[in-house]
Amino acid sequence: MAYVKPKKHLGQHFLTDQQIAHDIVDAMSLHGGYDTILEIGPGTGVLTDKLIHKEAFKTTVVEIDTESVQYLKNIVGLAPEQIIEGDFLQLHLAKVAPTPLGIIGNFPYNISSQIFFKVYENRDQVTEVVGMIQKEVAERIASPAGKKTNGILSILLQAYYDIEYLFTVPPHVFDPPPKVDSAVISLKRNDRKQVPCDEKLFKRVIKTGFGNRRKTLRNALKPMGLPAEFTAQEIFGKRAEQLDVEAFIKLTQDIEAVMKQQ
Repeated sequence: MAYVKPKKHLGQHFLTDQQIAHDIVDAMSLHGGYDTILEIGPGTGVLTDKLIHKEAFKTTVVEIDTESVQYLKNIVGLAPEQIIEGDFLQLHLAKVAPTPLGIIGNFPYNISSQIFFKVYENRDQVTEVVGMIQKEVAERIASPAGKKTNGILSILLQAYYDIEYLFTVPPHVFDPPPKVDSAVISLKRNDRKQVPCDEKLFKRVIKTGFGNRRKTLRNALKPMGLPAEFTAQEIFGKRAEQLDVEAFIKLTQDIEAVMKQQ
């Protein structure tokens, strides 16, 4: 039986450049001592083919498209136990590997932010990520404080990961070519076990601050009902994008103290 290459699905653009595939796989450093790599959305297996020949780790893939699953089994040569047929966003990562885990992939554009939010939620298990995503999203995730690209994901992920923008990938190396540039970024888990403030409040302050990113924090955080004398401080005259992780931690600590007094 002849197996044809799967069609594009879920916003996926299949990588065709073998050298870029090598570079992405070689960017995995096994940071955190894991021995299992989970590839998200392998599609035609361009990355998979290189992963399975590495002896340093075991490779598992998660693929939602049945056409791709058959191709990975019959052409790429994956064993059934190496394939999880389903949605990564619904996957319980501890069932993939109860130990630390690395994640790699050419992530579908339309769920790339959701993938990274799931990484954040599983930060105690996911010690390294190397992912190819839309360049704009990559710049946002790796953005330092003070840049307009800075956002919710930037702060949440940078609190727990060292993030590096590795390289830009042009459209012509994909089938079909996307209308925008892509980029590869690396996330490596840092030493922080937890932020030194209330985690839920930390997320709330970040999301509320960036929810009206054109406004100063004084105005953006009004829904939190903070006292006017408290928000008269200099930091509230800044916009959320101007704060780094440590500034958001300090802000959350101060807000937490004020809330306890109310």
